[in-house]
Amino acid sequence: MGVNNVDIFLERSRNILSILSIWLPPTKCVIFYYIIRLFVFFSQYSFLFLEIIYIILVWGDLNEVSQASHLLFTQTAVCYKITVFIINKKNLRELLKFMEVDIFEAENDVHDKILITKAGKVKNLSGIFLINALIACTLWTVTPWFESPEARDFPFKIWMPLDSKKSVEFELGYFYQVSAIYVSALLFFSVDSISLSMIMFGCAQIEIIIDKMQKIQNISISKKSKSEEYRKIIDDNNKLFVECIRQHQAVIRFIELLENTYHANIFFQLTGTVIIICIIGLCITIAKSSSIQFYSMVFYMVTMLSQLLLYCWCGSELTTRSEDLRECLYQCPWYDQDVKFRRSLLFAMETMKKPIIFKAGHYIPLSRPTFVLILRTSYSYFAVLNQAKNKQTAID
Repeated sequence: MGVNNVDIFLERSRNILSILSIWLPPTKCVIFYYIIRLFVFFSQYSFLFLEIIYIILVWGDLNEVSQASHLLFTQTAVCYKITVFIINKKNLRELLKFMEVDIFEAENDVHDKILITKAGKVKNLSGIFLINALIACTLWTVTPWFESPEARDFPFKIWMPLDSKKSVEFELGYFYQVSAIYVSALLFFSVDSISLSMIMFGCAQIEIIIDKMQKIQNISISKKSKSEEYRKIIDDNNKLFVECIRQHQAVIRFIELLENTYHANIFFQLTGTVIIICIIGLCITIAKSSSIQFYSMVFYMVTMLSQLLLYCWCGSELTTRSEDLRECLYQCPWYDQDVKFRRSLLFAMETMKKPIIFKAGHYIPLSRPTFVLILRTSYSYFAVLNQAKNKQTAID
């Protein structure tokens, strides 16, 4: 009962975003905070700008464009996400306050366990996503050191106003690219983890409501003969049921605010993932199976798939739990209750006919079928690109 909802669900992501000065501004060291934010924004947007220049310069070469494009879409998503995240800081404050309202506080050890379990689950799954992203970045960044100084190039295919064959210029360019890509990976993970953790917080609250509903008391025949005891149980059951309905309405408002705040981010990511996955697949077919580049692409593919699966799984969990709650309402001993309870139960079940569905862009539901659909679409685009690549290879 001493659990702080914000801390257990958002602590890791909040700490990373605070270090990178993307989180809500502090009350002290404000100048230093904005200097770091300026550095972060410069590193991300300049990286994106240099990628665009490179793609323009190599336009027409399918292999070069494909090897540069996968990072282009990822970097575009990162820049968009952090910009929207900062713009929506007012909504973020409201969400954080919402998570700490009295109705969401754990009332016993069982509720604490539900919250901690859900938070731990989303942290562990997000951790897998982060580890894969960092491994992919590390494999990219070590590639130049396995090449001879004469053939050495920068880790990423972006236009650089520096000569990679000159030692000092290579080190400066290398430091810029490595720092930018690791910052990008941390931002990519942290911003997504905020919305994912909040979705799982909603799931945890619904499970708590289910636990409360299971405490609705049966009324035996012997108790019905004792009017005072009977009335007390009826009143307690009505009070508990009203509390559960209010908590459920609070969960709905919380999820609606969360969707209104981050739906565009998630929609941008899901649609971009279709393109990213098919381009990565093309790059994997181009790279030699024994090269570091091949393994870096494999880990990058796993990163994107784990991120996509995480979004769809969290959304599916939310919908499933809301459906479980409606079933739990019907399974409670409503037949022993008074008319007021049964009337309220009927209204509640009618309201819950439509489960809670989190939608990206207010249009695409986060669910397992959406995950499968995105994979199928990505494969279709990959097949077209791969066929074009084979035709170009045959012509050459």
